[in-house]
Amino acid sequence: MNYFSTDVGAARYRAGTVDTWRKEAVVGASGWSYFVAYQPDLDAALDALRDRVFAEGEYWWARGETPNSASDYPNRPTTMEDLFNDEWVQESGTHSILDVYRVLNEGERPDYGTVEPVCTAEALRHAGTERLTREHLDAIKGLTARRWFGRCAVLHDGQGKPEEIYFWGFSGD
Repeated sequence: MNYFSTDVGAARYRAGTVDTWRKEAVVGASGWSYFVAYQPDLDAALDALRDRVFAEGEYWWARGETPNSASDYPNRPTTMEDLFNDEWVQESGTHSILDVYRVLNEGERPDYGTVEPVCTAEALRHAGTERLTREHLDAIKGLTARRWFGRCAVLHDGQGKPEEIYFWGFSGD
């Protein structure tokens, strides 16, 4: 689920999406989170999610107006290239998964616009298990505290099989 808000307080507590984010992480940014069906290629999952979010207008877009969901604007950009060529977007972002573009490989350092998978050691340290489920989300939500950066975690069903991928992070100014 993604949401849009200019009120940081409201964003932090909205509908159970990011109710445990650290206060200092959300100042000036929006938290976002999404669930997608599991597939082994995390980059492909990210690309498909970004395509869906863009097509449905599930991102923040404003041209000096009150920021709203892009779906509220019939004149919003029709391609991602047009979106990211927009000076307003370059400065403020989309406050959505569109602001990250690549899943890191193991051993790569997190950087602007990247998504870092939760590793086994982090899962064990924060949730007490290698096989995360939705029940472990509160334990891992705090693993991202930087803007313009995301995380992802493979979530498992009751039998321990990968079921979905959880993407979350902060972006926007």
